[in-house]
Amino acid sequence: MSRPLRLRDFVEDRDGWLYAVAAYDNQERVGCVLRYVPDPAGDRIRRASGVRYRKLDFAEAFARVAAEKPAYLDLLCRVPLDEIAAVHRPEAVFPSVLARDERVRRLADALRLEPGTAGCTGSLLVGLEGPGSDIDLVVYGEAFDRARARLPEAIREGLVDDLSEDLWQRVYAKRRPELSYEEFRRHEGRKWNRGQVGGTYFDILFSRDHAAIDPAPVPKGPVLGTRRVEATVTDASLAYDVPAVYEVDHSDVSRVLSFTHTYSGQALEGEVIEAAGVLEAHGNERWLVVGTSREPVGEYIRSKTLLGGN
Repeated sequence: MSRPLRLRDFVEDRDGWLYAVAAYDNQERVGCVLRYVPDPAGDRIRRASGVRYRKLDFAEAFARVAAEKPAYLDLLCRVPLDEIAAVHRPEAVFPSVLARDERVRRLADALRLEPGTAGCTGSLLVGLEGPGSDIDLVVYGEAFDRARARLPEAIREGLVDDLSEDLWQRVYAKRRPELSYEEFRRHEGRKWNRGQVGGTYFDILFSRDHAAIDPAPVPKGPVLGTRRVEATVTDASLAYDVPAVYEVDHSDVSRVLSFTHTYSGQALEGEVIEAAGVLEAHGNERWLVVGTSREPVGEYIRSKTLLGGN
């Protein structure tokens, strides 16, 4: 591989299984999540090959890997490099996606994306999209913040649309966060990382520039129990990464990490947060981890500053 794999790329194994890359430490085995598998009864037809595929939810994907490829199991699914048949990079495929999809062209023009700074991940990346497929737009490095800053202007100009109240309710129901709907909307309303174009829902997702990739793994430390903390955020520069990282000023917790998209970009530097999750030991540090399951119960991050508590 000429360049390291990064978050939001896809890899394909020898059986045609398609995985979303979910980590940066991919030197020997690629950390990823199984998303699509060939299935003669599948409802998606791959553009390049005509092969039918089916999309798997998280639980089904984990069970499928455990049953058929248990050697891949880890904290994430880990596919050995020598078993990867193809790599799909969003920025490389983006010109062809723009050429075939008018909705994506409208979105790229509205956000004034510069060549090489963005691409589509998900179904559009691997040629499995349908007419109603969402747009998962990945934007790299500093261009991500420029795209988010541009989005409210594009909405005011009528180039794209904000989410309707009904769609916001559906997003909330899908996420099932440990926040009230009003709290959820207050936090989401300032992120400017989602909207609609031509009636199609889109997300703006972050991935690092290649120069900023740190291949060191994010280890799981010994669990010390559950914990709720209040702390001031001192660094939120990786708040949209995976995991989202919030460095905090607290007596014994040095950072709060979130592995669920719901709490990406949840707080800004200087804000006071309330967070609940699982406390892990990492050398001399203690990290609070939020999102230790697909739908974590009792785990959350809220900005008390945003909600008027500080």
